[in-house]
Amino acid sequence: MRERENAMFNIIILGLTSFLTDISSEMIYPLLPVFLTGTLGASPAILGLIEGIAESVASLLKVFSGYWSDKVKKRKPFTIFGYANSAAGKLFLFFSSSWMYVLFGRVIDRFGKGIRTAPRDALIAEASGSAKRGAAFGLHRSLDALGAVGGVLLAYFFVVFYKDDIRTIILLSLIPASLGVMFLLLVKEKRNPDAGGAKNKLKLEWNRLDRRLKLFLIFTFLFTLGNSSNQFLLLKAQRAGNPLSVVILLYLVYNISRVLFTYPASRLSDKIGRKKILVFGYIFYAVVYAGFAVNTNLAAFWVLFAIYGMYMGFTEGVEKALVTDIAPGELKATAIGLHATLVGIGLFPASFVAGMLWKYLGPAAPFYFGG
Repeated sequence: MRERENAMFNIIILGLTSFLTDISSEMIYPLLPVFLTGTLGASPAILGLIEGIAESVASLLKVFSGYWSDKVKKRKPFTIFGYANSAAGKLFLFFSSSWMYVLFGRVIDRFGKGIRTAPRDALIAEASGSAKRGAAFGLHRSLDALGAVGGVLLAYFFVVFYKDDIRTIILLSLIPASLGVMFLLLVKEKRNPDAGGAKNKLKLEWNRLDRRLKLFLIFTFLFTLGNSSNQFLLLKAQRAGNPLSVVILLYLVYNISRVLFTYPASRLSDKIGRKKILVFGYIFYAVVYAGFAVNTNLAAFWVLFAIYGMYMGFTEGVEKALVTDIAPGELKATAIGLHATLVGIGLFPASFVAGMLWKYLGPAAPFYFGG
């Protein structure tokens, strides 16, 4: 009974940490396209370059942090270090005088995410039984998405209140980021029962992985090649004629949709299987990108962002649950990190190509390609 209470406590605390961190991140994220292209004078191609490098380079760390977490049989130190780095990266954004500073800030922020993701998700997997793993990841992702809703609401309030003073908003975002790291100190880590003895030599060998896991990792990588940064969705909405305040509200609709669908979809995957839920999610993605490519109606953006939130709700927690379902017990964090790394590697060409397509073929081109 005591062990079950500690497990639920860890899931909730990790969720609250993600909640606070996402408040911090989402206070800034919808403002970055305008900050880069407006305040600092960068082009959409530079936006794609920054997002591609930040996501891909940092994501390379996810498999290594997962491997070392499995090797030393510790999750909490990696998780704390990662969240602390994400908070530090925001200082570079505050002092930015050119797009290079934004690049450094985004890389440090994503470096932190690369360090923390696999060990944190392994903590969640170990705190939940296989029968409720989808629900556990769904609860965590829901709290994460709820933090995004709070962050976007604060961004909207501060944009109106501070008259588009983005630097002040960046500075204020450090408050919830720091609180998130402090919450994480309360996590009670236990030894992973699947990790094996200390003398076991840990190896990640492709041939040892379950065939289903290998196929899913390959599919995920191919899918990611068309999944450019969300910044392009925001930039498309803004360039179509929506003011910054409305763009923020559109992003809010996306995050509310994520909150509404993430936990129910993830919990449903425990009952009917992960694959069916994921297929629906990917269909929603194709519909949204096709819609962004052809849409010229400002009102239709509200519907498109809502459907995009459904895509995230149907895939975020379910993908993580599927990977932990079919990963070897002693390589749980490593497999989670490998999945995240492959996604990150795909994000660089996806975002870079999207930026170049926008620059040379027009705003609709990256969405035709992605769809």
